[in-house]
Amino acid sequence: MIEQPRDRRQFAAATQRNREPILQVLQRVLPPKGTVLELASGTGEHGAFFAPQLAPRFWLPSDPNPLALESIEAWRQDVGCDRLLPSLQLDAREPQWTVERTPPPELQDQPIRALVCINMIHIAPWEACLGLLAGAERLLPSGGVLYLYGPYKEKGRHTSPSNQGFDLMLRDRDSSWGVRDVEAVVAAAEGRGLRFQEMLEMPANNRSLVFGRRRQ
Repeated sequence: MIEQPRDRRQFAAATQRNREPILQVLQRVLPPKGTVLELASGTGEHGAFFAPQLAPRFWLPSDPNPLALESIEAWRQDVGCDRLLPSLQLDAREPQWTVERTPPPELQDQPIRALVCINMIHIAPWEACLGLLAGAERLLPSGGVLYLYGPYKEKGRHTSPSNQGFDLMLRDRDSSWGVRDVEAVVAAAEGRGLRFQEMLEMPANNRSLVFGRRRQ
């Protein structure tokens, strides 16, 4: 009996719910060309869905987890889109990211012009958010875009009872995790030369935050 290869693609239920609304925002706010670096790509489903529809832009996924990287590559092989680049093993908390040390050949003529991070900031220590913002300051050119998606508190309050329960569950799992105050994220971004442009309501009480890299 011939053993069939294992499907290494992972699936996240939330992706089916949020990918279309996120795509609509990205199509409006992203620079018209260049490479989009995705932090904490997780299963890789977002990149597989976005890359074909955001051409001629390139999509560069990344994640620190080897199992996630396997799933990302499986999705890349499945979708067969030349705009979806091989992933990087990248941890936002590192002082210098891998992409800065050894940029892939594909980026020589397609520099990174945008960073996208979906559902990471609340499921990671605060240091990961700060590292993400520091990396955006280093990598993005003037006019570059940083896009964040996830749940946030506003003026110290949760936007829904479900978000409050989610926050308690996260902090019970890891005390360094939790739904962040949007004002804290915006202040930290502003300190890194990232101008807050807009906040949009999204499915399931999430928010889209859009920042632009200030001219140097």
